[in-house]
Parts: sequence; C-alpha cells; structure tokens
Amino acid sequence: MIIAYKKLHDTFARLSRFGHLSAIAGWDAAAMMPPEGGQARSEALAELSVLTHQILTAKQVGEWLEQAGGEQLNDVEQANLREMRRHYQQAALLPESLVQAKSLAGARCEQAWRIQRKSNDWEGFSDNLKEVVKLSRQEAQLRAEAAGISRYDALLDLYEPGMTSQKLDVLFGDLKTWLPDLLQTVVEKQKSETCIAPQGPFDIEKQRQLGLKVMGKLGFNFDAGRLDVSAHPFCGGVAQDVRITTRYNENEFLSAMMGVIHETGHARYEQNLPKEWLGQPVSNARSMGVHESQSLLLEMQLGCSEPFLKSVYPLVIEQFGHREGLDESNFIKLNQRVQPGFIRVDADELSYPAHVILRYEIEKALMEGEIEVDDIPALWNRKMKEYLGINTVGNYRDGCMQDIHWTDGGFGYFPTYTLGAMYAAQLFQTANKAIPTLQDDIVRGDLTALFQWLQQNIWQHGSRFTTDQLMKNATGETLNPAFFRAHLEGRYL
Repeated sequence: MIIAYKKLHDTFARLSRFGHLSAIAGWDAAAMMPPEGGQARSEALAELSVLTHQILTAKQVGEWLEQAGGEQLNDVEQANLREMRRHYQQAALLPESLVQAKSLAGARCEQAWRIQRKSNDWEGFSDNLKEVVKLSRQEAQLRAEAAGISRYDALLDLYEPGMTSQKLDVLFGDLKTWLPDLLQTVVEKQKSETCIAPQGPFDIEKQRQLGLKVMGKLGFNFDAGRLDVSAHPFCGGVAQDVRITTRYNENEFLSAMMGVIHETGHARYEQNLPKEWLGQPVSNARSMGVHESQSLLLEMQLGCSEPFLKSVYPLVIEQFGHREGLDESNFIKLNQRVQPGFIRVDADELSYPAHVILRYEIEKALMEGEIEVDDIPALWNRKMKEYLGINTVGNYRDGCMQDIHWTDGGFGYFPTYTLGAMYAAQLFQTANKAIPTLQDDIVRGDLTALFQWLQQNIWQHGSRFTTDQLMKNATGETLNPAFFRAHLEGRYL
C-alpha cells in the first residue's frame, strides 16, 4: 500500500491547480490588465501565494513525506517524491509573512517599473527595488542557514538545482579568458562585410502574422497556447495553456521575430512535458538552465543558422515584400551580425554572455551584502565598459532598469541564460550527430526529426532525472562548455 504517497499526490495536484490560476493571472497582469487593476491583482496573487504556502507546509505533508520514503514506489514515483520533498523543504523555511510581503513588494516594483523605465526614473525604481532586495536577503539568509551554504547559492539552487557560484565562477571565468578576444576579432572581421539595415516601417500586424507563421513552422500547438504582447517578452501559463509574448517596433522586425522564436522554444518544452504526470512536480521542467537551453536551441543554434534562415526567408518576403536589405544573403548576415549593444534580449549570441556575467556578478554581490542598490548604476556602467565597451551613465532605461527579473526578487536566475546556451550547444551538436540529414532537413523546413530527438531525450522526462543525469543520458556527458566555444568559433570565424 502506498497510502502516504497517494495523499501527497493528491495534495500536489491541488497545488498545481492553484499554480495554474496564479500563472494565468500573472500573464494577464503583464499582457492584458488595465493599469488601475494592479493593486487588487497584487493582493489577490499574494493571497494565493499564502494559501499555497499553507497547504504545502502543513504538518501532515512533512509526516507523509517521511512515511512515503518507506513505501514501495516505482522509479517515477521515487523521482516525484524527491521533487515533492524539495518543494516542501524550500517552502517550509519561509514564514507566511515573508511570502506575502515578497509577493506584494515584487508586484508593486514590477508594475511601477513599466512606467519608471519609460521615464528613465532610477530614483523611483530604486525605492521599490530596495524593499525587494531587503526581503530577498531575508529569504536568502533563511535558506543559507538551513543548507549551510552562501546566501547567493541558496537562491541559485531554486532555479538551477546542484549549481553553485563556485562552479559558475569557473565556467564564467573561462569564458572571460577567450570571449572578449573572439568578440573583438569577429567585430573587426564583419566591418569589411556589407550589411544593410532594411528600412521600415514594418507593419505591426504583419510582424504578428510572421511570428505566428514561424511559430507554426516550429511546431507550436495553437490549441494549447497563444501569442500576445507585453513590456518584456516571456513564456508563462501552464503546459496545457502556454502563453508567450513579444514586443514590436515598427522600425525593425528582427527583434520581435527572434523573440517569438526564443519564447516558442520555452513553449515547445512546456507543451511536451509528460502528460501522464501533469500536476505532479516530476512533470515540471528540469531546471531554468535546461528551460533556457530549449529556447536558445531554437533561437540561436537553429534560428540564427543559415539553413533555418533560408527556410523562413520566404515568410519574411511574404509579409514585407522585396525591399533594400531584404535579399536572402543580407537577411542571413543581419541575423548573424555581432554588434555589442545596450539591451540583453536583443544581443547577439557572442555579446549575450557578457550581459549575463555582468548581472551575475552584481546580483551575487547584492545578495551577499557587499553592495547596495544605490551602487548598481555605477557598477553596471563600469562592467558594461569593461565587457562590451558601452557607456550607460545616466541611461538607466537601457542600463540597469532594462530587465524585469530583479523586480520580483528573481535573484539567482540570470546565470541560467548562459548555462542554457552551453547546454543548447551540447544538445544541438549531439542531435546533429544522431540525425545525419538534419542540416538538409532544416533547409527544407522539416524539423520533425529534431523535435522527435528533443522529445525523446529532454521533453518527455520532465524532472525525472537530475540535470547532470539528463545531460549525460542525452549527450553522453555532463555539461561541457567546450561545445559552446566550438559553436561560436565555427559560426563566426
């Protein structure tokens, strides 16, 4: 008899349903809600977070977890129990009052950010951010004391289980030894290549239609998801109802198109998580690093490759017609152009890791109490100059206010972007070896074999395996950053 496990199963199914409501309400707040709905929505979501915290941390849940450890469970049930225990332990460390306060402060900061970013209002933004940082430090301290690790590592583990700042320092330290020279070499190399920026305007509705057609090409299930607009692109919702967003600019269309491809990568993963385990922790995506590997595999490994760009080129012409800068060869160059800039989400894949390392170094120091919120702008500018040669003095909108992650206390999240890029390179190279016809398939627009490979090796497993085991099963080894370097040198040199 597996009595305790069955009770846990039912409890986590209930929590999943509340999570569903929270996810859709969160999507609506970002994409549809009128401005004056913000306060009421913040209070409703905070109430929901407290309710789920109460259910998850109830005394009997801890007792059932202990009892279930002695029950006869199969491999999947054991993996589910491992994930249940992890969720419980993470939640039980936090008092209800902190859960509620953090939810309210994060919502207030994020909603104000939408206006403050537009007006370059660092002073107003920093007032809200200070409260978020204060509460995040309290959370980090509780988690760190329980696990016997640093405050930052305690937060990092929420997004990338098993990863530590010590490991990141090695990975990112290695990147910093070769990436700046490669970036400079490629920028110099491309100066001699003619690349024309197509002139707008590019009609927003036509951009939307292009995005929808590319999503269809990438296998997005429109019966289980939709595309909308938000201030910051994201993928939300739940596996049965995935909501992705992008943002449009009439002067150019590539950032919206590539943003849609990126978010579709997240969506394909969500839509193909194991249906038979939905509602249970084991059905969740393995980690944010693995999640980012799926978005970056589609956006960078596939989306910026010459074969894929050739396959989508007719869709671009169908929407915008033949105009200067939109011949096929220039279209490919545009998507492989290396040009360090202010904005992370628009960055090319060579510049991108510098944006991530900058944020990692700042947020780690912030959580460890080595710096304060008021120190961020100067530190941001110094690192942008050092890593990308860009000055951000006084330009908070395109500098330290450009991202949404810190507004809700998402400290520890940023490193997963570059971890995801490394995982993506390793997975895509392995898929190419496993599917000898893959490059020809991509030119023809037939991605069936690639998606079958991802389904078999990543999507269907959810959180059944640890990240290391998942990567080893799929590629024969755990994370190996050499694949990422080989990819970048191969594409750009």
